Amino acid sequence: MAQLAAGVAVVTARDGRDDIGTTVSALMSVSLEPPLVLVSLASRGYLNEVLLRQDRWAASLLSSGQAAVASRFATAGRPSARLLVAGTPHHRGPHTEALVVEGGVAAVEAETTKVVAAGDHTIFIAAVLAVDYVDAAKQPLVRLRGRYRSTG
Repeated sequence: MAQLAAGVAVVTARDGRDDIGTTVSALMSVSLEPPLVLVSLASRGYLNEVLLRQDRWAASLLSSGQAAVASRFATAGRPSARLLVAGTPHHRGPHTEALVVEGGVAAVEAETTKVVAAGDHTIFIAAVLAVDYVDAAKQPLVRLRGRYRSTG
């Protein structure tokens, strides 16, 4: 599957007083009517544990110039998401309170409607609550053959 290019996003959630997040390349549109997306997370990850307890989260679809942001959120043993976005423009999603990274190609806020166990991952299907922004002028960041790449 490393031969198939996939968009790169940062998925975040607010967990009480803390913010958490991780980099994913398994985020996709499921339905236009109603608008649904899905994300697949490693079942042993902390974000997976949090999303099993609460339903609201945000996904920031990164642009080609944001590989460093993707790497920060992909690092094991990472600190709070608030530290990971330090120096990076961001805001809190009004519907989820999750951190939304600015400067990407798009960002959505979502609410999980169905959870499916799938091997060593968990699939979260979610209704789109809001589209925080879309910037079609930017090129998306993709992951292909184990590396971040630009489509441009």
